[in-house]
Order: sequence, then C-alpha cells, then structure tokens
Amino acid sequence: CIINTVTQITNTPNRISIAVNKQNLTHDMILKTGMFNVSVLTTEASFDIFKYYGFQSGRDVDKFAGEGIPRSQNGLTYLMGCTNAYISGKVIETYDYGTHTLFVADVTEAKVLSNVPSVTYAFYFDHIKPKPPVAAAKQKGWICKIC
Repeated sequence: CIINTVTQITNTPNRISIAVNKQNLTHDMILKTGMFNVSVLTTEASFDIFKYYGFQSGRDVDKFAGEGIPRSQNGLTYLMGCTNAYISGKVIETYDYGTHTLFVADVTEAKVLSNVPSVTYAFYFDHIKPKPPVAAAKQKGWICKIC
C-alpha cells in the first residue's frame, strides 16, 4: 500500500503513525492483524515497482517469486536496490478520521538499507509516474472531405 504519511511520534519507545484510506484492502488487513509493514522506496525505483508495492502485500504474496528476494524478520519482502528502508509496527491505537484511519504503532523492526534518497510524493509525481499524453491542438476551420 502506498501510504502518504508515515510519521515518527516518539523515540522511546520507537512509535510511528500512518494514515490509511479505508477503501484500501490494506486497511482491513491492518485492523484484522494489528500489524503492518511499510517499505520506503528509493528515487531509483521504476513505476512498475510502485505498481507491485501498491497492489500486493509482501507478507501474503510472493510479489517477486523466483527473484531470490530477501525477507525481514517479520516476513516483509523487499527489493534490493529499490528499497531505502523498511519498518514493521504493532498497532496500539486507532483513530477514525472519516475516509482514513490513523494507526499508531510501536516499531517492531526497522532497517535502513540504502543511502539513496527516499521517494516523496512530489518526486513520484514529477519524475516516476507516467504523464498522460498531451492532447493534439484543435484546429479551426473547414476540413475537405473530398480530397
């Protein structure tokens, strides 16, 4: 699930919060299990990688079967070279905000894998996500149907 807010709340204990859209399947999974994993992708990740991370859970599906992908202690798969860091958390509180739920969690595992800059939403939209094709300019005047 591509989550737009992951915020560190405290250092001791290590505690974070994430906001998840209620229409996302990940939302129901977090409510059911009380656990979640977040992969922080690098600026070198391609759009295809974002599609995989956005639509499949690394705990339940071998996203990259046959690729020899490593797993964290909590079972999170991550793609070397495209993942900056990963964080696993155990939910301790939830807050309902209409279309989203804010999950507050204790960090159960976290590891930095790379010094390559992390992707922000601004970078994602400016450099990674494919741009829609530019519409052809409309021409004024008559068009000859005979020739």
